[in-house]
Amino acid sequence: MSELVVSKTKLFISGVNWSMRGNDLKDTFSKYGEIVFARVVLDKETKRSKGFGFVEFSNEEDAQKAKEEMDGQEVWGRAIKVDFAKEDPEKMIRRDSENTEATEEKNDSEDETVVDENVF
Repeated sequence: MSELVVSKTKLFISGVNWSMRGNDLKDTFSKYGEIVFARVVLDKETKRSKGFGFVEFSNEEDAQKAKEEMDGQEVWGRAIKVDFAKEDPEKMIRRDSENTEATEEKNDSEDETVVDENVF
């Protein structure tokens, strides 16, 4: 397994209210800049929130500002913890490759649209 790398644009948010979903995280953090994606992690069987999620910004400055201002704040009645996400470099490369291929497919086809539900 590769050593984890701290992201400069992707935030890990813990303490998320059980009722929040990705769009709610996006709405909460969008005042800090352009959001690439936001999601709340759900249990595969129950579809219930696991109480944490991720928000990725299009640039480092917006992510840093969001981290500084939102860490420890109360959101939907719960104090959240915000930190930079730690990622596996191999997964990052694979994800970037998949996103590039999906974008190319979308651009090459007028009839068919490839949508990644985690990207806004």
